[in-house]
Amino acid sequence: MKAVVCERPGGEEVLRIAEVPTPELGPDDLRIRVFATSVNRADLLQRQGLYPPPPGASPILGLECAGEVVEVGANVRGWNVGDRAMALLAGGGYAEEAVVHHGSVLPVPPCLSWEEAGAFPEVFLTAFLNLFLLGQVPHGGKALVHGGGSGVGTAATTLLKLRAVQVFVTAGDDAKCRRCREHGADVAINYRAANFAEVVREATQGQGVHVVLDHIGAKYLEGNLQCLASDGRLVVIGLMGGTRAELNLAPLLTRRLSIIGSTLRTRSSEDKAKIVAAFREQFGADLEAGRIRPVIDTVYLLEQVAEAHRRVQSSQHFGKVVLRVRS
Repeated sequence: MKAVVCERPGGEEVLRIAEVPTPELGPDDLRIRVFATSVNRADLLQRQGLYPPPPGASPILGLECAGEVVEVGANVRGWNVGDRAMALLAGGGYAEEAVVHHGSVLPVPPCLSWEEAGAFPEVFLTAFLNLFLLGQVPHGGKALVHGGGSGVGTAATTLLKLRAVQVFVTAGDDAKCRRCREHGADVAINYRAANFAEVVREATQGQGVHVVLDHIGAKYLEGNLQCLASDGRLVVIGLMGGTRAELNLAPLLTRRLSIIGSTLRTRSSEDKAKIVAAFREQFGADLEAGRIRPVIDTVYLLEQVAEAHRRVQSSQHFGKVVLRVRS
């Protein structure tokens, strides 16, 4: 099959299309003929040699895909050849075929295009896991999401607004802040022009938010804790701003704050299946009704993968950058 290969760490120039062996199907797996996948920032890190795939995962880039089921493992029930499927992957999305445990797969509703479905699983399941399962944001509560214009950020805003949550986001310029507000954010903060913690505290009359979703890490730690209400939760899903910071433990005790570290890619198949099942239980009706769909920034052909990576690296995109694998 045709796939994107990355034979050595480096820039976008190391990406190329090559013929590779098709992945083997296990008894609990589905084989998907891939129509679309998308670029996540984790793909850029893996390309640079900074984020290796977990043991046993495909070394091919790509953490999600959408396509048609072409083969069903012996132990799998409820899926048939020809079904439209979108899958959360530990790797292998930038290819004509992907094999994945059936618990990590969702049916594609008729309202979603292949490109939308290929941009769905990673960001919506990430937002759901960290804001709702780990962050336990209450219905009608308040949340701060950093990177409001990213794939995860736009997905988070969509889910939070469906549960009447007041959404605060940060973004890097006024134009992107405006788009975040158009997408549903209640307050969008240009982090280059304002102190996000001060804005959040003022806008909430000093009460703070119930949960903060952060991909920056050390650089934002103090500000994030200042944003939290009593019993609030900080969920850290990335370290773009560093790994080490000093921490005053007193506010954690006096305000009963929690700091949670979280990743999705390295979780077991059983854990991912539980996350997918919980998502379908809580948001399945919204998905079927078309109230949940990813924001698509740009669609590239698979052969344009280097250009797609440059688009994400530039941080000029809003929402998801998609790779069309086949028509």
